[in-house]
Amino acid sequence: MATSNFVDYVKIFCRSGKGGAGSTHLHREKFVPKGGPDGGDGGRGGHVYLKGNDQLWTLIHLKYKRHIFAGHGGSGSKSRSTGADGKDVTIEVPLGTVAFNAETGIKMFEITEHNQTKILLQGGRGGLGNWHFKSPTMQTPRYAQPGEKGIEGQITLELKILADVGLVGFPNAGKSTLLSTVTAAKPKIADYPFTTLVPNIGIVPYRDHQSFVIADIPGIIEGAHEGKGLGIRFLRHIERNSMLLFMVPVDTKCIKEEYETLLNELTQFNPELLDKHRLLAITKSDLADEEIKDALKKELPDVNYIFISAITGEGITQLKDMLWEELNK
Repeated sequence: MATSNFVDYVKIFCRSGKGGAGSTHLHREKFVPKGGPDGGDGGRGGHVYLKGNDQLWTLIHLKYKRHIFAGHGGSGSKSRSTGADGKDVTIEVPLGTVAFNAETGIKMFEITEHNQTKILLQGGRGGLGNWHFKSPTMQTPRYAQPGEKGIEGQITLELKILADVGLVGFPNAGKSTLLSTVTAAKPKIADYPFTTLVPNIGIVPYRDHQSFVIADIPGIIEGAHEGKGLGIRFLRHIERNSMLLFMVPVDTKCIKEEYETLLNELTQFNPELLDKHRLLAITKSDLADEEIKDALKKELPDVNYIFISAITGEGITQLKDMLWEELNK
């Protein structure tokens, strides 16, 4: 997923179609000079739909298409003929997309399944033709209903990545290196903070042709929930992960303290994240010998942990087993 192509937030202006007007036609034939009202109904305005597509990973296709309009309904005509419905518009989005009313900030709905379709804006109803208003006291009504207006407004679409495992850690914790080791993903890797500027996703192959999805969330820093660093932009992606893999380097000054800082950032952002399964991976363990590891074990937080090294392969197979076991609980 190229850095320039990943878009997880767009604001678009949408308008549904207005309904067609009802007809005021009066039936006339050669031998039926006063046939009465036969004006048809107007067609409904076009709807604006949101539809899930599991082949999409980003909202990039909406970045330069900010105005989306549905078609208007056709007017009714003689012989009680109903006007044509307005043309519907369907916006395809990746799974995990949430729609908000941009003006009120109220959540409308979310798309989580392939081909799941929901109406974003409903088209206006068509007006009734004059034949509906015929009565014993009004034999030839010369009026009909106009069509309802369409709905327009600003819509915000936010993408929250759907993944089984989310990698959580400070910059340079080794998240991208692990992702490139256990999946076919090729994230950018370097020895400086904030190498990863967008979430990266990879599929981890497991035994018996099974697999699970892992997401590398860009580095969080202390204060991320307040908007510091890059964290606030990407913390929402963690909400959709089934479990969280915390990653702390073995050469960190205090592993427990760093783990608790990360956990606090997630809690401040959304307390419900505490309900997710958690696992601690102590990365870059090739830098420590067994004596140092034994000493570190006495000071680790109360959570399942494993020492790993993406460079030497230490603990990688065991890590997959632990993740798979947790995911299937």
